[in-house]
Amino acid sequence: MTSSPLWASAFRPFYFLGALYAPLLVAAWLGAYLGLWNLPTGEVPLKLQHGHEFIFGFAAAIITGIVLTALPSWAGTEEIRGGRLMLLVALWLLGRIAVWTSPWLPPLLPGAIDCLLFPAALIMLTPQLLGAANRLYLLLLPVLLALFAANATYHHALFTANHGQAGTALRLAIYAIIVLYVLKGGVLAPVFTGNALREKGRGTPAPCNMPLEIAATGALLLLAALDLLAAPAVWTGAAALACTALHGWRCARWKGWRVADVPLVLVMHLGFAWLVFAFALKAAAELTGIVPEAAWLHAFTVGSLGLMMLGLMTRVSLRHTGRPLDVPGAMLVAYGLMFAAALLRLAATVHGLGSAVVTLSAVLWATAFALCFAVFGKVLVTPSVPRKA
Repeated sequence: MTSSPLWASAFRPFYFLGALYAPLLVAAWLGAYLGLWNLPTGEVPLKLQHGHEFIFGFAAAIITGIVLTALPSWAGTEEIRGGRLMLLVALWLLGRIAVWTSPWLPPLLPGAIDCLLFPAALIMLTPQLLGAANRLYLLLLPVLLALFAANATYHHALFTANHGQAGTALRLAIYAIIVLYVLKGGVLAPVFTGNALREKGRGTPAPCNMPLEIAATGALLLLAALDLLAAPAVWTGAAALACTALHGWRCARWKGWRVADVPLVLVMHLGFAWLVFAFALKAAAELTGIVPEAAWLHAFTVGSLGLMMLGLMTRVSLRHTGRPLDVPGAMLVAYGLMFAAALLRLAATVHGLGSAVVTLSAVLWATAFALCFAVFGKVLVTPSVPRKA
């Protein structure tokens, strides 16, 4: 069984399950949101259940697939496949079953099961990353540890009926994902952009500016700390404004506009544009109150994270199965749907446009990942295509 193509690389099962889970999750949430049915969440508010499963269900699957597939190529680590990969997938599946059946399980059991994925990944990755030549890859370990801590805190908060603490735990997880996004995406985007620029004879991006990289990451960590500790709004807003400026400068140096005709590069830059916009919205919310505080979260989770995930899922699914990097037409449609979903969700948040617009946004988001599953589902479970010489 472990010899099946599905277990040859982490992106295969995790992309398959993540892309399949996305529309199912939206369908379940939308029905409850519109009052068509009740979800088996016990006393957990729908908002928390939705946030948890978006992060630790859907996003955790895609992120695990991206990270475990990238590390062998970029850090020179051993690929996690076969039995070890099956274990990680089983832990993810058990977590989903435990969460959705939690009202019928002993109180502490669902959380204990759901928290197993990231410790297992840490146990597998830590020895490999300690031996990696590039020590910067060790930064992945505290990110995974923060995601584990956030999930554990969330379940503890539910056990003690502290819904405010549960919300803070989900926000910690979002910040951990943003840090990973900035660190990992900040390597991939300029590299892929530089490749496209050279291929088309349009110059090269600016060389890495390490002081800027450190300042941009430091500003993000400061913003996360101030926000999670409920610091005065002016402090948090100033940190968000610093993130807007530093990350905007960082992205501009990559010169992505010069290869806007390369879809796999463009979608990554659009993702970073939404990230910078999210920081700006956070600053506006804290310093002026002219937009709701939730606006920046939707800009990141729907616009930035959604576009980057679709772009990387396309690139990895094609490249790592021996196929040329020719984006299928359906995936171009998926990118457009995700961008539209982000605009609609942001408009609904800022202008209070009501459930109809929220529903439309959610349907577009789910359709984007349904298209991804339709395009790559079979590719992920079948053998790779032999590469041409």
